[in-house]
Amino acid sequence: MAKSVAVHELVTTANGEELVVGPLVPGELEQLFALFADVVAAGEGYPHAPPLTRDVFEATWVHPVTCLVGARPATGGSLLGAYYLKPNFPGKAAHIANAGYVVAGPVRGRGIGKVLVEDSIWRAAAAGFDAVQFNLVFASNAARSLYESYGWREIGRVPEAVGGEDALVYWRRVGEESLQQP
Repeated sequence: MAKSVAVHELVTTANGEELVVGPLVPGELEQLFALFADVVAAGEGYPHAPPLTRDVFEATWVHPVTCLVGARPATGGSLLGAYYLKPNFPGKAAHIANAGYVVAGPVRGRGIGKVLVEDSIWRAAAAGFDAVQFNLVFASNAARSLYESYGWREIGRVPEAVGGEDALVYWRRVGEESLQQP
């Protein structure tokens, strides 16, 4: 039986940290705004120009988003990271999702991003998508090796996309035959 995209799951990172991963709960949207504003202000991983406005945040993370998922400590506490899934294209190509991930700076390197990426693969399929595409992954983004380890492959390059840095376009199929890590 397929899992629902609305489920909250208890997961354990590779270093033994227990997290609850699932749709955002009341109050977490404000936490996500603050977390994403910090990432934008630092110029990390997204092309958004600081300072982040509420309208730009909502256009990225709220409307039109199919699925908005967060990770938080199983023992309670603040949002540690999140991701969204939304159609990458309109109409006949809406079966291809776009995803964006964010992990709070102080907790990076603890496996939270890996948990979010793994979760997004099955949730994308459960939400009706058959592929996930990333449009602008900066060449210097440390998460590239994580994406590639889970089967995303580079399908294009945008020269000097942001601030003179190249950005890569990644694509991966999702669904029954691809729910397991390659």
